[in-house]
Amino acid sequence: MKNNIDLSGFSKLNYIERLNKLQSEQILSESDVHYLMSGGLQTFDLGEKFVENLIGYFQIPMGVATNFYIDGQHYIIPMAVEETSIIAAASKTAKWVREHGEIKTEVIGTDIIGQIQFAKVKNFAAFEEQVLRQKEYLVGLVNKEVAYGMVERGGGVSRITVRELKRDDGFSMAVVHVYMNPCDAMGANVINQVCEFLKAPLEEFTAERVTMCILSNLVDSKLTKATVTINNIDLDLAYKIEEASRFAELDAYRAATNNKGVLNGIDPILIATGNDWRAVEAGVHAYAAREGRYSSITKWRVIGTKLVGELIAPIVVGTVGGVTALHPTAKMSLRMMNIKNAEHLSRVVASVGLVQNLGALKALTTVGIIEGHMKLHVKNLSLGAGATEKEMPFVVKKLEEILTLRKRISMSHAIEVLNDFRNKSSNLNP
Repeated sequence: MKNNIDLSGFSKLNYIERLNKLQSEQILSESDVHYLMSGGLQTFDLGEKFVENLIGYFQIPMGVATNFYIDGQHYIIPMAVEETSIIAAASKTAKWVREHGEIKTEVIGTDIIGQIQFAKVKNFAAFEEQVLRQKEYLVGLVNKEVAYGMVERGGGVSRITVRELKRDDGFSMAVVHVYMNPCDAMGANVINQVCEFLKAPLEEFTAERVTMCILSNLVDSKLTKATVTINNIDLDLAYKIEEASRFAELDAYRAATNNKGVLNGIDPILIATGNDWRAVEAGVHAYAAREGRYSSITKWRVIGTKLVGELIAPIVVGTVGGVTALHPTAKMSLRMMNIKNAEHLSRVVASVGLVQNLGALKALTTVGIIEGHMKLHVKNLSLGAGATEKEMPFVVKKLEEILTLRKRISMSHAIEVLNDFRNKSSNLNP
């Protein structure tokens, strides 16, 4: 991929022109263009390997967000999503950030977490002592017998800890946490195997019985951080965005919608790259409630003449294994971003989530949700009403006028406008 990418006017191009432009900018190859123009994945052989009882594919539109400049590198971001306005908002806000600020990222920590539950232990202190006494041996054993592939790539199990959970029946529940660096994989299968392997030696050392073994999606031991800085911003706008941020930080009702907006930017990339978006969402929401109440995973503050935003969340993704390694669209999406490893992908994902959040807060505190979102929803309403390609321009134009005048719009408006247009057309052409 070229570092200096020129996609000015990209949104005004038609489908073929967009593909040709991406090919000329070395973002797509000739084979990628052919694959996309042929409709993507056509055979059912691969689908049979992914799911049981396959009957077909459910296609989601995939577009690209432009203008992203992250850690000194240009990116074209593939996003698979059905909701109108997400890609447009991401691209528009990324341009604002690129022209007036910067995006910086980092990953804090390396390890995912596996949990081994002992539902009731007779003596937690004795249990903990036994486990911690054997922890170095257990780490070495499991790395040799199960996680040897991760160890060869520079990862593997690093440590074991013990937690006590007080039950309401007077007993103590013990949970052994196993920490493992999965390298460029999400690591779900391996960490589950690690925990199952440790079940027998732990039961032997402690004389207690394991109830279950499973990974955790709340990976607070591996966090991705993105920071967006807007320089010399209009302070009135900056303080409005800060107050909107404080609202989401303090109120769970607002935080839920705020975080959904962040995930509007995150989920489409995870889907495009074949990652488990459900696991990431679970981790993000759990992390948002880590202090006992649900809060925003983003934070915006005015610092001098700058607006600074920060997102910190567990975004555990993979670039090898599973669908990511098998699905041709997922592999193409990773190539489009020139992704080097899993941490690299998580930093890009976090950046888009934070930029999406900024765009939403800016719209909400200026033009409002109707102007910012519903205007882009006009095309969906027109299609839903049954407008043809030739009828679309008229219907869209009239609906935009209604929206501006009444500050609201619905399917009934679209149907009424379309029927009116068809009646007038039939009168002109009896």
